[in-house]
Amino acid sequence: MAHYAIGDIQGCFEPLQRLLRLIHFNPDQDQLWLVGDLVNRGSQSASVLRFLKTLPHHALRVVLGNHDLHFLAVAYKLIPMGKNDTFQDLLEAPDRDVLCEWLRQQPVLHYDKKLNYVMTHAGILPAWTFEDAVKHAEEINTVLRSASYTDALLHLYGDMPDHWDENLRGWERLRFINNSFMRMRFCRPDGSLDLAFKGKPGQQTAGHIPWFHLPRKITNMQILFGHWAALNGETDEPGIHALDTGCAWGHTLTAMRLEDQKRFSVQGNL
Repeated sequence: MAHYAIGDIQGCFEPLQRLLRLIHFNPDQDQLWLVGDLVNRGSQSASVLRFLKTLPHHALRVVLGNHDLHFLAVAYKLIPMGKNDTFQDLLEAPDRDVLCEWLRQQPVLHYDKKLNYVMTHAGILPAWTFEDAVKHAEEINTVLRSASYTDALLHLYGDMPDHWDENLRGWERLRFINNSFMRMRFCRPDGSLDLAFKGKPGQQTAGHIPWFHLPRKITNMQILFGHWAALNGETDEPGIHALDTGCAWGHTLTAMRLEDQKRFSVQGNL
């Protein structure tokens, strides 16, 4: 059995199928780990979700990304569709409600003790221990799966608060947790989030540091994340594995085999 972690698919169904053929993925024996952002930017979001939903449970592990939550908020008519959104096929799908429900049930964090890998969409706040991360991820899981999920999808938007405090409560607490798992790229030296700049390290203004270059409390396990296409899959940080290589922007879709960290890539959408 092989485990493959795959970067942001973002509605790119055809490249996903080519990548699965390249790695000879066998759903009866292998397992896919997907770092989130399954939909949007590509043109076949509905096909991506339908395909994933048909896979056996043992063959798939998914975490949610910010584009996935954005789609849900639009689908539930909480916010308008953005001018750059490309999931109209999913909004008009006859099985939209079923696919929305499946997507909403996916977790924010996945961990495999035997393999010693943990996966989230954007990373893990350096100030958090593994136990902290698991606890905070479950806070988001719980509210998204509850009867008040529409309130959650509305209130999780926004950039503030930008620093962690265990005493945060209510939507402010959940918003910060969600931003850390879904949107984090750069932090300030004090560990607070700067969500504005999306470029590659070296281009940011002074005083902004990639989250994985700050001193971390999690040092004894491998961290998988996507979200940051500008990294092109590189962090120069042992044990921190970036997997978004910009498939939706005409670059590549990448899989990493967890057993030996070998990478496989196919050309994305042009």
